[in-house]
This record gives sequence, C-alpha cells and structure tokens, in this order.
Amino acid sequence: MTFRTSALLPTLANRARRVFGLMLFTAPLAAAAHHSFRAQYDAEIVVEVTGTITEVAWTNPHARFYVAAENDSGETVTWDFELASPSALFRRGWNISSLEPGMEVAVVAYRARNAPHVANTATITFGNGERLIALGTVPPD
Repeated sequence: MTFRTSALLPTLANRARRVFGLMLFTAPLAAAAHHSFRAQYDAEIVVEVTGTITEVAWTNPHARFYVAAENDSGETVTWDFELASPSALFRRGWNISSLEPGMEVAVVAYRARNAPHVANTATITFGNGERLIALGTVPPD
C-alpha cells in the first residue's frame, strides 16, 4: 500500500491557514476585552477625591497609587487609583518622582462599577496647582 503524502499536504496547509486566520481575528478581540474601560469603570460616575498619597506602585500592566481621604462621615478611607502602564506614563512626561507618598492631591477619576473606593484616574492636581493628566480624555471641569 502506498500513501500519497502530496495529496494530504494541501488539506493540512488549508487547515493551518484557517487556524492561523482565526487566531489573527480573535487575538485583538481578546486584548480589547481585557483592556475594556467600560467593563470595569462607569464613565457616568466621576469622583473627586482629595487626600494624601500613601503608596505608589509602578507595576505592569497598570501603575496604581493609593490615597487616604475622609469620606462624608469623617472616616478615613483608602482609595485605589489605577493609571496607565508605567511606560505609557513616562512617554507622557511623568517620572518616578511624579507621585510620592505624602503628597497632597485632588484626583478626578471614574469610579469602578463594583468597588466603592476604586477608580481609574483622569487627572491629579497638586497643592501648587500643577496638574497631571492620566487619561487621553479628561472629564469636564
């Protein structure tokens, strides 16, 4: 019995092309889903938090910083603010000293859908009036 491998090759090549094409089509969709702002944050809930930075984490995929602030009841709560990746922030002119523990800040951010003290940062304003922009779009003043 003789097998003709040449007859199988076009079939395998076509299957490989289809699988590769499907991977090319679905990979960006998965990446977009992972980085979906709307899935985690509500663009309709803009919060402004004034307080003191307690911690800064220059980590991937997103840098974060934490702010101790008083809530309406006078209790101190810690807010968790998400930023872009460190490399994206550095390209925008930020540096490792842009945010440091002890700094007094006013943060405008979009609150998370299911976490009351987590938000995605739009702007950070310091006591001297200096303002850093964290997102490509900034909510209206």
